Amino acid sequence: MLDVHRLRVLRAVAEHGSFNRAAAALLLTPSAVSQHVAALERSVGHPVAVRSPRGVTLTEAGRLLVEAAETISAELDQVRHAIDRLAAVRQRLTLATFTSGGRHLLPEALPRFVAAHPEVELTVLEAEPEAALAMVRGGAADLAVAYAFDGPLPLPPGVAWTPLLDDPLWLVLPPGHPLAGREALGPDELGGARWVVGCLRTEAFLRRYAEQAGFELRVAASTTDYFFAQTLVGAGVGVALVPRVCLAPPAGCTAVRVEPPVPPRHIGLLGPVRRRAQPYAQALAAALRAAAEPAAGAPGPAGDRGAAEAAGTASAAGAMGSAGNPAGTGAAGTTPATRATSTTGATDSAGATGAVRVVGATGATAPEEAEGAVG
Repeated sequence: MLDVHRLRVLRAVAEHGSFNRAAAALLLTPSAVSQHVAALERSVGHPVAVRSPRGVTLTEAGRLLVEAAETISAELDQVRHAIDRLAAVRQRLTLATFTSGGRHLLPEALPRFVAAHPEVELTVLEAEPEAALAMVRGGAADLAVAYAFDGPLPLPPGVAWTPLLDDPLWLVLPPGHPLAGREALGPDELGGARWVVGCLRTEAFLRRYAEQAGFELRVAASTTDYFFAQTLVGAGVGVALVPRVCLAPPAGCTAVRVEPPVPPRHIGLLGPVRRRAQPYAQALAAALRAAAEPAAGAPGPAGDRGAAEAAGTASAAGAMGSAGNPAGTGAAGTTPATRATSTTGATDSAGATGAVRVVGATGATAPEEAEGAVG
């Protein structure tokens, strides 16, 4: 039988590339690390690591064991969080989301969920896809809304992806741009323009596209906020490539569809694959899927300020009424507790619409298990 502690030691050796550095990270002596690895090799009957002047290299058997160690570690983390939850007075659920996805989906999904389940203490954490993936795998989040430009994220064992919607890219042009009257454009037609980048992934995509199309990408401004990027376009700084759910062009600007073969941004739901059903995670996933359905339509007229933003928030006001409850109350007439925080602990406004009450949080809430990707 494989020893979990020895697997943990081998994982540290793989991560740090040497016995000495792994020993320092684990607060062990290099001799103890060497003994654990030797014992692991005896138990499997194969060498797992080869030392050289350049460090330690894993054998194929060693790589297989490290993959197993990562999966086991993630499973144990999820169990630890689930055991912590047993002592909680209220049922708890944690959702991670990237900013624009949360801004688009949560105003409709959260009122629907909390109206049906006022007994649940829901925590929303802001996180980019890679961080959200690690949170789901380690049990720090029950579900995560994430995105990828080139197909679904590479998934480790134990985590599944459920598509929510495809989010096409649009070009936002400044006031008076000569191509503003076109119904669709290719980024190569704006090859001579200066670009405002609203996301590092958008910039990476643009650079690949520019290289393939044979034009030089000239970046005038780089931000981490698509809405700020559009403000800069409105000020005449340049043009921008913006996902549809983020469209909020300033007055005078024009949003034009991007011609194929430019791929959309894929938005989906990450969740742990579990044998045990988690009804609350399933209910939240269903609410998110329902909120994503209206996104299949195109935004409002080109240049209409806030077209996509309105699509993501207009339905929130009626969500509680459709559930048979007045705004601001849960199914039993109680105010549901929903906390929204970023991964740094800062309060975020995502989901603070309708019946959702945002309360400043000091950290993550212990999650529950979820079945499948989203149940």
